[in-house]
Amino acid sequence: MVREVRIVEDVEIPEGVSVEVKDKTVKVSGPKGEIKRDFSHAKKVRIWIEGNKVYVESFFTRRKEKAIVYSVAAHIKNMIKGVTKGYRYWLKIIYSHFPITVKVEGDKVLIINFLGEKSPRVAKIVGSAKVKVQKNDVIVEGINIEEVGQTAANIEQATKITGFDRRVFVDGIYIYKKEFMEG
Repeated sequence: MVREVRIVEDVEIPEGVSVEVKDKTVKVSGPKGEIKRDFSHAKKVRIWIEGNKVYVESFFTRRKEKAIVYSVAAHIKNMIKGVTKGYRYWLKIIYSHFPITVKVEGDKVLIINFLGEKSPRVAKIVGSAKVKVQKNDVIVEGINIEEVGQTAANIEQATKITGFDRRVFVDGIYIYKKEFMEG
């Protein structure tokens, strides 16, 4: 069992972004909005700001604590990218048997006439993610990568079919592109 004495990971804070750390709660504000996240589950990790960098540190770490340090730093990087650029996931509506209709109602996405089913399939929109439907594309946008990714996964999962040959019945909604919003 090898323990490293000190592990430190730093995250650069770009101009136009402000980061606040209180206890283990990190709040990142930028031109697109604000994201707040609690890292209190990371017991042996210390988070602080010095200059224009956020530091994540742990002492006498085993492999799991070392992984937590890098994970917390990666989450903070994703939060900074989210408030400066934002995230966009593209999903393609594919059908060969019954034409699928997709509608957004409140915090739900309704998938109507999937495989000729009478009742619509429902996918939940998580958090502040925004969903738009353009012809055969479903676009999920937001500043929090976890909310955007989970919403896209919920839509994809709602059209998962079992008991059919996937080579023949390719009907469904699938993620095909992930990008930054850039403006």
